[in-house]
Amino acid sequence: MSNHLDYEINKELGECYLFMGDLDKAEEYYRKAAGNNGEQCAPYLGLATIAVQRGKLDDALVLYNKASSIEENDKTLSGIGLVLMEQGSHAEAFEYFARALDRNPENMVAMNCLVREGYNLSCLERVTPYLSACLEVNPSDEAVRVTLAGCLISLGRRDEARGYLESVLGSNPANVSAKELFDSMAA
Repeated sequence: MSNHLDYEINKELGECYLFMGDLDKAEEYYRKAAGNNGEQCAPYLGLATIAVQRGKLDDALVLYNKASSIEENDKTLSGIGLVLMEQGSHAEAFEYFARALDRNPENMVAMNCLVREGYNLSCLERVTPYLSACLEVNPSDEAVRVTLAGCLISLGRRDEARGYLESVLGSNPANVSAKELFDSMAA
């Protein structure tokens, strides 16, 4: 059997055991996969996820950084951001989420965390371009439209927000979040 096939089998088994919640077995197979092919970031992402679930944030950060050194992508950058956010390094976490979104504007983990940190750090003006970029890729995403409207309201840009909310409500009058935000602007 080739090393590549061993890698694929071990990675898949790691993913399956992780999905089933058996962290020990998942870790065993992810470690085997990393041993089969140390030039792939997936096993390190899996091991980092396990470390997070075990509350070992420092270990998770090392593993996410290892994965990112192999292949910096939106998932590795989001992982680093998540750990930094949990550790209270909010400004640094914001930058990692932004970098993740620069690579993939539709990474919703990074987007949700960027918005959260934007409110936390009072820098929503830096968040709105990422929400807009996501809408350029996926114009029908109602949740992103509503989130963008909420940010714009917080920034005092109510007319722009109204346009996004009217757009959502025009195509989906039952959208509760959009309706609540729209009604709050009228109050």
